[in-house]
Amino acid sequence: METTAYHDTNAAILAVRGADAEGFLQGLITNDAKAGTPFYAAILSPQGKYLFDFIAMRDGEGFLLEVAASAAQALLARLTMYKLRAKVTVEACDLIVLRGFGAPRHGGFPDPRHAAMGWHGFVPAGDYPKLPDGYFDVARVENLVPQAGIELQSNESYILEMGFERLNGVSFKKGCYVGQEVTARMKHKTELRKGLVRLKLEGAAPIGADISRDGRTIGKVYTQAGGHALAYLRHDLAGPDMVAGDARLALEVA
Repeated sequence: METTAYHDTNAAILAVRGADAEGFLQGLITNDAKAGTPFYAAILSPQGKYLFDFIAMRDGEGFLLEVAASAAQALLARLTMYKLRAKVTVEACDLIVLRGFGAPRHGGFPDPRHAAMGWHGFVPAGDYPKLPDGYFDVARVENLVPQAGIELQSNESYILEMGFERLNGVSFKKGCYVGQEVTARMKHKTELRKGLVRLKLEGAAPIGADISRDGRTIGKVYTQAGGHALAYLRHDLAGPDMVAGDARLALEVA
């Protein structure tokens, strides 16, 4: 299997350091910062909606957070807002993210969301080839791994509907964090009527196109690769003859 190390220019790294770094993150994020790294986690709004997701690696007395480059400044601002008197610093880091399939290189580690998503490495800038656009799309679609800014919509998505429990991104034992009450209630007291699914796709549709069946809008289609697609869908309304744009869709995995 390929072992090329690619520079993921769509990812950035923030450094959270200081004596209070672990406790600071523990009160904010969906996963358990005390359980070891690497781990996958999100930060939610007080209403329990997704704001940011990241992969964290312990670094001395702090953590390095890999986040979508488009969200890095907003995440830095959010963490700074919550910092108050905590003995912690939050700043952009000049390391870059390497990614690839196969055996990890450059001190890298397997993707904590799913083994099929390859590996990540945090290294100084160097002469690495750029990660090709859509390089992980087939693996993401096959394994129902959502991406920030596509399937994961800030202030709209709920992480349990997006599969965070399956992707090792949420702990139900760690205690309180921002948005925890809503997430726990969705886990224990409700049945999820909507969520991320994989569809068989014939044709093509714009990302974000409405999915309809029998004249009713029942969801939206997102990443498409290898004749399959990720979609956000009403489970109870899914069935034969779903369409989006010029594409015909059939449910594969919910």
